[in-house]
Amino acid sequence: MRTSKLVDRSYQFVGFFATLAGLFVLGWLLYTVFTDGFSRLSWQFLTTFPSRKPDQAGILSAWVGTVWLMAVTGLVAFPVGVAAGTYLEEYGKRNRLAGWIEMNIANLAAVPSIIYGLLGLGIFVRTLHMGRSVLAGGLTLALLVLPVIVMATRESLRAIPPSIREASLAVGATKWQTVRHQIIPAALPGI
Repeated sequence: MRTSKLVDRSYQFVGFFATLAGLFVLGWLLYTVFTDGFSRLSWQFLTTFPSRKPDQAGILSAWVGTVWLMAVTGLVAFPVGVAAGTYLEEYGKRNRLAGWIEMNIANLAAVPSIIYGLLGLGIFVRTLHMGRSVLAGGLTLALLVLPVIVMATRESLRAIPPSIREASLAVGATKWQTVRHQIIPAALPGI
């Protein structure tokens, strides 16, 4: 008993100092990046395009492209994912097909991102001739995050107490009105 307590305390000691060492290295890296990089940040750097000349180089195209890509991804993935999760949870029947769909959605969430990249290349870039565009990238990223949004939506909808559904239906609301005005707003923070 005494040996196990000693081993337990030594693991706590080692774990605590390993965490401190990791935090120290992280702090040191952040400090060096900040002190070396802050002097190079300027309004010109953020608002000019890349250049072969280092003193004239900027990142405008990179951050604008990132914003557009995330906007397309969000505009496509969020409504489709919430709608699919809501349908599967609130309207879908509990049968073998529903179990098969749920299993496949969980499996799609575990697929490596390179597979989605190759899928987007094959479908959006080559088959649909979108080329290397923001739309092709956004749709590919939407496919990547869609299973996660569907699963998060379903879990958030499951967390809503049945009494809210029953109360809404008891006062004469339809199933759609209950879902739209009661269930989804209550589940939105989890989604």
